[in-house]
Parts: sequence; C-alpha cells; structure tokens
Amino acid sequence: MPGSSTRPRSISAATARRLAIRTQGLDGSWELLSGKRGAVRTIDRLGYVQIDTIAVVERAHHHTLWCRQPDYEPDMLHELQRRDRRVFEYWCHGASYLPIDDYPYYLPRMRAYADSASVRDWLEANRDLVRNVLSRVRSEGPLTSADFSAPEGRKRGSWWDWKPAKQALEMLFSVGELMVSERRNFQRVYDLTERVLPASLRTGTPSSEELAHFAVRRAVSSRGVVSVDQLRWGRLADSAALRGALESFLRSGEVALVRVVGLDAQPQYAWTEALEAALKTRRRLREVRILSPFDSLVIDRRRLRALFDFDCKLECYFPAAKRRYGYFCLPVLWGDRFVGRMDPKADRKRKVLLLRNVLFEPGFGRCEELLLRLAAALRSFAAFNGCEQIVVQKARPAAARSTLQKLLG
Repeated sequence: MPGSSTRPRSISAATARRLAIRTQGLDGSWELLSGKRGAVRTIDRLGYVQIDTIAVVERAHHHTLWCRQPDYEPDMLHELQRRDRRVFEYWCHGASYLPIDDYPYYLPRMRAYADSASVRDWLEANRDLVRNVLSRVRSEGPLTSADFSAPEGRKRGSWWDWKPAKQALEMLFSVGELMVSERRNFQRVYDLTERVLPASLRTGTPSSEELAHFAVRRAVSSRGVVSVDQLRWGRLADSAALRGALESFLRSGEVALVRVVGLDAQPQYAWTEALEAALKTRRRLREVRILSPFDSLVIDRRRLRALFDFDCKLECYFPAAKRRYGYFCLPVLWGDRFVGRMDPKADRKRKVLLLRNVLFEPGFGRCEELLLRLAAALRSFAAFNGCEQIVVQKARPAAARSTLQKLLG
C-alpha cells in the first residue's frame, strides 16, 4: 500500500473539512480574477465543472462557477468554449467542462472507448450513417442533432431514445472524432475535432505514468483529503499506475499521508502545501454558500457523508410522493458545516425566487446569525437568477419561515 512506510499525520475532522473547502475555493482564500480570466482559472483549479440539464434555477455549471466568482455571468463560459477555446467538453464526473490544456490526458480514454467491442460493433453496424454524419459536418460546418432528420415513420420514444443521427454524433464525440464547438440553447453543436482544437495545443498522447501522475495531482490537489479509492480521476488510469504515482508524490513530499480522527481506518492523502495552509489558518469560516447538488464539493455523496455527516439526496427523478426534501434541493454550507438545504424555483417571468422548502439540520434552524447570513446569500443568489423578490413558502422548523421572510423583506 502506498505510504505504508510513512507515519501518518493525524488531523481533526474539522481540519479535513476546512481543507476540502479550501481546495474547492469556497473559503475565500483564492485570489480572484474578474471576468473570463477568473472563470477559466476556476475551472483549471477545480479540474472540471459538471454540466447538468435541470434549469429550475441557473444550471449547475453556471451555479458552480458563480459560487466561487461573484462577478461570473453565463455568457463567459459560452465564450470560453466557442470563441476562446479555453475549455472543452468531455466525460469526467459525468459530462463536464474541462481546461483545454488537459485535453491530451483524455485521449487514452477516447481511444479505449473506440476500442471497446460494443462501440466497434455499433460503428460497424451503422457505418453508412456514421459516414454520412461525418461527411455533413465536414462539408457544412458545425451541426446540431436538430440538423438531422429522424427516419420517416419513426416515433419519438422516451427521452433517452435518441434518433440514429444523434446516437452517431454522441458516439463520434465519445471516441474523439467530433468535439462540442459550442452550445446553442443548451444543445450541443458538433464539429470536427481538428477544427475545434487550438493549433497551439500539444496533443501528444501521455504515457501511462504521466497519465497516472496527472490523475493523482488533480484528485488530491482539488479535493482536500482523499483515499486511494477516490483517485480515479475521470477513470483515466488503472489502479497499479495510480498507486505508483501516489508513491512518487509521497516520496517527493508533495502529498502527505494523513489520518482523519473519527474517519474509518483507510489511509487518506492530502496535498501538502494546501494542508499546511489549512493548518495555519485560524480564521473562523462564517460565510453561507448555497451550492448546486452537482458541485464538486458534494458530488461524491459517500465522501460527503463521511466528512461532513450530510446526506445530499437528489430527488428530481423520484415521483413527487416519494420526495422527502423536494424536487431539486441545494445544499447550504455555513462555515465548514452543511446546515440545511432548500428547494428553489426561479420564476423568471415574474422575477421571483420561490423557496418551496427550506429545511435546516437539527440545531440550526433558530440560529440568528445563520438566518442573517443566509438572507444575504439568498439575495445574491436571487440576483444571479434574474429575480428581484424572494418568497419563502415553507420551512422546517416552521418558525424559521416567518423570520427568514422578514429578513428578506
């Protein structure tokens, strides 16, 4: 096991939480840049920003960036992808925006996907369709799925029942022959990879050792404390290579072996520079952050429960009668603890942010300081969503509803 000869450094769970928040850029310690420069730096420091379709409030990728950069606007991300070519889309933790400089590290995954038996069989069985799709993109320029017609007489099925051309576009995207040039009304626009990649980008394929070092560096430097099981960044490298890279980082001192008091006995690893900074910080974290359920701090639900004792359930895919919290609940972080969640909906026509449910964890619902700070955070969140008024429809405990509504005006 990596680090077996190294004596672990004991840290408290509170330190581990602060470290996770710090490496995720949520403690105010990051030097912020304005505009698109700030957005691309945030994506680079996080390593990825997950994309999601749900739009009851601003979509997850915009929400994640705004949480870390108050002047962020959605047009910035569009320009970084379409015009500046500073980010690209591919699979990391789900569909994600990624720093363009990381593109070469995803080439082996694209090639592995192309070499899989199921993909080879599909491409062979549909070679005329694939040839036609590529030919049209090559001759006509960037195209969306809507630019291709479904076969005559074919009826639309369930939402995942794509027409054949859409399947071909997605397959060609996954194997790396097409890239997403931009999004129009959230729909992917596909183009040939060679027309999307910047000419200055080096696209040599990294060795397995380089790939493993990249994955370990990304995972440890952006997540605070991680176990060996949590190093599989984007499923880019195999376990043996990851363990070898981790051992190398331990020998160099860039990564430290730690034991988090109260967590399970599994070894944990931290980026040494970030750990030292977190240990030196004595400032109490008091800001309230309203996060997306797809935020990279909370997306690993098992780790979230272990480190923060918080269960972040996404219930939008449940029947309404089975929802305990709400359709699309956003976790509420206060300092280094998750103190509740809320189920919002932005009524953009009326410019009203509806809080259909605000639920506090036991012991937090009557905290005056929390309610004051939450009200301030909600006003900022409402403005980000183009809303001028906030209506609290329901809360738990019930008494918090009237207090919070009064603070919001």
